[in-house]
Amino acid sequence: MILGIGTDLCNIDRIAKVLDRHGDRFRKRVYTDTELALAARRMREAETLAKRWAAKEACSKALGTGLAMGIAWKDMAVRNLATGQPTMQLTGWAADRLAKMMPPGHRAHVHVTMTDDHPWAQAFVVIEALPDDVIPG
Repeated sequence: MILGIGTDLCNIDRIAKVLDRHGDRFRKRVYTDTELALAARRMREAETLAKRWAAKEACSKALGTGLAMGIAWKDMAVRNLATGQPTMQLTGWAADRLAKMMPPGHRAHVHVTMTDDHPWAQAFVVIEALPDDVIPG
């Protein structure tokens, strides 16, 4: 069962300008160390971080809150599986909100997809409740 859907469109040039202006202060406020390490390894840091910004915004919308009600940027972290598929790790208030959304006997599966085509980065997040006896495929 689908519990939440969120999307966001982010301007890559806007993120690049914020990186130029605020540098590490911005990076440390919004992104986890893992996200920053990945971006540092990529040739186009702004594109990588813009996609993650969009994913965090989309996730907050899928949670039904937007970036209000106590969610911190770092409560939503984009991780990549060995296959490269993005996933979303929720901690803090975001994890608490997700737990409250779950019906009894279900667990969450957060689907994430991201793309970029300069000057845009886009992400979609779908929060699905799976019965405890179903293995996601």
